[in-house]
Amino acid sequence: MSETPVGLVVVDKPAGWTSHDVVARTRRLAGTRKVGHAGTLDPMATGVLLLGVGRATRLLGHLQLADKEYLATMRLGQTTVTDDAEGDLLERADASGVTDDAVRAAVLPLTGDIEQVPTAVSAIKVDGRRSYVRVRAGEDVQLPARPVTVSTFEVTDVRHLEVDGLAVVDVDARVVCSSGTYVRALARDLGAALGVGGHLTMLRRTRVGGFDLDVARTLEELERSWQHVALDDAARAAFPSLDLDDAAAAEVRFGRALADVDLGATGPVALFAPDGTFLALYEQRGGSARAVAVFV
Repeated sequence: MSETPVGLVVVDKPAGWTSHDVVARTRRLAGTRKVGHAGTLDPMATGVLLLGVGRATRLLGHLQLADKEYLATMRLGQTTVTDDAEGDLLERADASGVTDDAVRAAVLPLTGDIEQVPTAVSAIKVDGRRSYVRVRAGEDVQLPARPVTVSTFEVTDVRHLEVDGLAVVDVDARVVCSSGTYVRALARDLGAALGVGGHLTMLRRTRVGGFDLDVARTLEELERSWQHVALDDAARAAFPSLDLDDAAAAEVRFGRALADVDLGATGPVALFAPDGTFLALYEQRGGSARAVAVFV
């Protein structure tokens, strides 16, 4: 490519790759080391991984807070160390008595604003060290529950199977949730609620904020034909937006507060010059709007 791109790259991450692997490949394709991601995906998972290139990396911290949508398969009757199929098997239980109605009833308490205990094998830091590092060193890590929002936990299919002589139940589900929610933990807690244990066997992220699989490209596709969402378009797609007149745009270019301005939304709002150029992210603070990050 003739010049280093600036914007967002929506990658359809393959199974078996870490998010860092995808960042490393994208750095090579984009010709710059200034590439980051807006929230990791486990190696087992596939789907939307949102990357920022160049100045767009400054958007990533805000994009991490966007809601996310997943398709998942949860196996009831088996628990693992990691709460997913990559971990060692801990316990097995006969799930033949678990009915479809019982599954659908058990997801209801796991929907809405809930307190979720994150998976111990996670990147959450405990006294400065990643939880998964402590677990792999043999420590018994107990993470505190934290508030998350599961706005949708929809069971789309229930299948009764036999695996290695054990009756298990595979549950397909669509999950829409806030940042910080562990779908692995939902699988664990669903199995626990039904008394048979559970873990995640498949996870595909279909959306991060306003970016879904329709605009995602595989690494092979990006290798053949590079595509990214330009910074102006990315900001308008990712955040509420406000178009300014020339006078206000001149103030925003210097990061000055805008007095007596109602941005009309909570959280970051993307401000644009009259010619459509993305200028900055601002937030409402009382009766004025103040800069979060200025991009020009």
